[in-house]
Amino acid sequence: MRAIAVGAFRADPALVQLPKPEPEAGEVRVRIEYAALNPCDWQTARGTLDDGSAPRVFPLVVGVDFAGRVDMIGSGGNRFRVGDHVFGRVTAPGTGAGTYCDYVSVPQDSAITHVPDGLSLRTAAALPSAGMAAAQILEISVLRGHESLLVIGAAGGVGSCLTQLAAARDIRVIAAVRGDEHQRMAELGAAVTIDTTDRPLETAVRESCPDGVDALVDLVSTTPDAFAARAALVRGGGIALTTRGVAAGAALPADVTGIDFRLEPTPVLLDVLAAGAAEGVLRVPIDIELPLEKAPQALDRNRTGGARGKTVIAL
Repeated sequence: MRAIAVGAFRADPALVQLPKPEPEAGEVRVRIEYAALNPCDWQTARGTLDDGSAPRVFPLVVGVDFAGRVDMIGSGGNRFRVGDHVFGRVTAPGTGAGTYCDYVSVPQDSAITHVPDGLSLRTAAALPSAGMAAAQILEISVLRGHESLLVIGAAGGVGSCLTQLAAARDIRVIAAVRGDEHQRMAELGAAVTIDTTDRPLETAVRESCPDGVDALVDLVSTTPDAFAARAALVRGGGIALTTRGVAAGAALPADVTGIDFRLEPTPVLLDVLAAGAAEGVLRVPIDIELPLEKAPQALDRNRTGGARGKTVIAL
């Protein structure tokens, strides 16, 4: 089968030929039709997320999100059947089995579920990581409505989903983006959109929320110092959450709670998100669709910034 893989950490992802995976007991093999790009894809390929706690398998196939059709069933009981339309997320990235490829085998009790009627495979592929992260972040932030939420990097996949889910709870979203995204973010429910290339973030936030925001979700800052600077915009008693693992080393104000977010994928959460997308309650903005052979360039583009919405890869 075709796959985008790396032979070692920090090697350039490349198109290779690999054997089809054979489903083990309790697994299903999926013929992938769409994969979706996430920052963790290039981070895993570069070894950024490797903590040495688990052995890495090379060649390492890139990607975690997928949508397609069940192609083969492993032995034992299974809740899926051959031909089922499914989508999900590989829960152990870095172990060799990724989703930028023609086939993937996953446990039937992992983060995989049926695609509901009315939801395309293309849209379903863009949901798992971004949608589940947004939903779990909102729960962790403990915002219940009429409060303010500053989202740094709101134009990307997670930010777009988070903006919609928060706005649906009457949370006042302040979306920080790069470039003129005012109209699109307003359509997703943002109350205020700040173009950080046009004016200083701190100045714009203080104009909108003089006493500080109730919560911060920082999807961008890669150092403790950068995250701490953003957290200074949070009012006393508020929450500052990062998806980049830098909260533990950040010098945050004593009355601001720092959180390093870790995604916990579940099939139940996938069902909830899929239903919302099928009903039109949750829109999944797709920035671009590319063939598999263009995936390495897409990874590089995401790593250097500039992504708007989700990038999906057609197989």
